[in-house]
Amino acid sequence: MADDSGKSVAIKTDGAKDEDSSSDDDNSNVNIAENDKPVKTFKDLGVTEVLCEACEQLGWKTPTKIQVEAIPVALQGKDVIGLAETGSGKTGAFALPILQSLLASAQRLHTLILTPTRELAFQIAEQFEALGSSIGVKTAVIVGGIDMMSQSLVLAKKPHIVIATPGRLIDHLENTKGFSLRALKFLVMDEADRILNMDFETEVDKILKVIPRDRRTFLFSATMTKKVAKLQRAALKDPVKCAVNTKYSTVEKLQQYYVFIPSKYKDCYLVSIINELAGNSFMIFCSTCNNAQRVALLLRNLGITAIPLHGQMSQNKRLGSLNKFKSKSRSVLLATDVASRGLDIPHVDCVINYDIPTHSKDYIHRVGRTARAGRSGKSITFVTQYDVELFQRIETLIGKKLPAFPTQEEEVMMLVERVSEAQRFARIEMKEQGEKRKRPRGEEGDDTEQSSGVRKKVRGGTMDQKSFL
Repeated sequence: MADDSGKSVAIKTDGAKDEDSSSDDDNSNVNIAENDKPVKTFKDLGVTEVLCEACEQLGWKTPTKIQVEAIPVALQGKDVIGLAETGSGKTGAFALPILQSLLASAQRLHTLILTPTRELAFQIAEQFEALGSSIGVKTAVIVGGIDMMSQSLVLAKKPHIVIATPGRLIDHLENTKGFSLRALKFLVMDEADRILNMDFETEVDKILKVIPRDRRTFLFSATMTKKVAKLQRAALKDPVKCAVNTKYSTVEKLQQYYVFIPSKYKDCYLVSIINELAGNSFMIFCSTCNNAQRVALLLRNLGITAIPLHGQMSQNKRLGSLNKFKSKSRSVLLATDVASRGLDIPHVDCVINYDIPTHSKDYIHRVGRTARAGRSGKSITFVTQYDVELFQRIETLIGKKLPAFPTQEEEVMMLVERVSEAQRFARIEMKEQGEKRKRPRGEEGDDTEQSSGVRKKVRGGTMDQKSFL
């Protein structure tokens, strides 16, 4: 492993506190203030013409704060620790320097990017392909839930960039003949705090042992935890820390609310809020896969186009759900925390925390799915009689007292009968899906509309959203 020098150079904006950085000499503190004239374009940051054009085609007109900080440092050949809130353009901050290095000296298996979730891996691959389309960059996504054989064939073609989840990458390093990362030039860990929180530490250690010490390492994270600081000492050489708002913060344009409700009426309040804000797209976070599936079926039975996304679905279905939601053919996405990190869906208008997150930091990531890249958005957190303490922790973390979201109790109670009927049908369907899974491999419990045969029995089946209003 690299030398244990905890030395790091600190770049600060927005009064970001310089944590974990200890520098001996004064010169190593790079301060943006000395550049009086504001940096406006990617070209000013040192990005080459070809990549500037690619950014323009993607509609990236000016670099974000983290990009202004990290790109020039990365282009100088230094290791980078990027700390920035979610939705701040972190992917671009490491993608552009890597592509520029590839342009200078093209090499197969040039970069490895580790991500905590499969969906984030596909999203990063999309961004690399979009930015590198004009220069012919080849990427491979290596994640669980997809056949290893087909992945081995892709790896045999030696792509330039491998984007992987740690577990599946280890499988390939141990079992796929001819695949090694000995010539690797760049290692990127995106959402590093989450990779380590998901107990991938042993996998990360194994990966660090089989890649060259003489490499460049970028560590990107929304939050600096003790585990990330430990990883920084082990994996990076004299890193430069680019910190934008290291306080745990949520975006200014995000309107945050809470609703205090009895837990038995959670579903009624959810349906009421979805109807009240009809026309918006929603991302609703549940704590378990089971709950996400149940609420999706419940909403469907009431004629609301909802689709689930959770860890018990096959990878193809997960991507299918995500694409349906992205293409706006579904307006409500029911998700577990698998979708709370990194996913960039521009049109999420409202995030609802149906189940309050047990880790306060997850709250920041969940609500970070809306109000991205300068747009505005809403978040509503359901607080039941059992969640008061967790809610107070969240308020302490973000340093704000949240206002209550206005709801009409009488109107909500008018929905009780319909909602309890839909709950009953959702339970029947869950039971049917459970039985299907136990049977030998036929059609597994599906997340598509065909699975709601019973929906047609609910009040004649043609329940329009308008019938609620």
